[in-house]
Amino acid sequence: MDCRSVFLLFLLVTVLSSSPQASAEEPSSLVEVTFKVSTPFSVALDTLQKQINYTFKGVGLLRRAMTHASFSEENNKALSILGASIIETSVALQSLIKDVDISAKDLNHMIADVSKVESSCNADGTHLGLQNIVRASGKTNVTAPAVVCGQSRLMLGVRMRLDGSIGKFIVELGER
Repeated sequence: MDCRSVFLLFLLVTVLSSSPQASAEEPSSLVEVTFKVSTPFSVALDTLQKQINYTFKGVGLLRRAMTHASFSEENNKALSILGASIIETSVALQSLIKDVDISAKDLNHMIADVSKVESSCNADGTHLGLQNIVRASGKTNVTAPAVVCGQSRLMLGVRMRLDGSIGKFIVELGER
């Protein structure tokens, strides 16, 4: 046998002997140890979830949502488009619930007002402290309304993607 064959045989025996199915031990006697790495960023994400009283099913997507495009290519920027659409849909539905006879012009003005970066989107994001959580390059002003609003929209997009239940979510959003 050559060295490569010996190595592969050794690797196979090692893997099989460490497998719970191949060992004589009871699977329940095996101890599973998990470690949670606690970084300032992960602590901030945990705090954010508690603050909004919502636990994201996929924290990985939330991590990406709180990562600005200037920091990494893994940032879910596209979900901010979904988040903006959710905000606009919420405003439209709530306006129509209040006044079914609202004119298209007035409805468009309301949607345009809420879609402005300097509007409640920035205020809500700042209130949540998103400017303190977002990972961005040193050249990016994380307190700029466009950055804070973008991160706020991303959070909405991530929540919508994970849950998929738009009805209840839009009603909750409209109650703010």
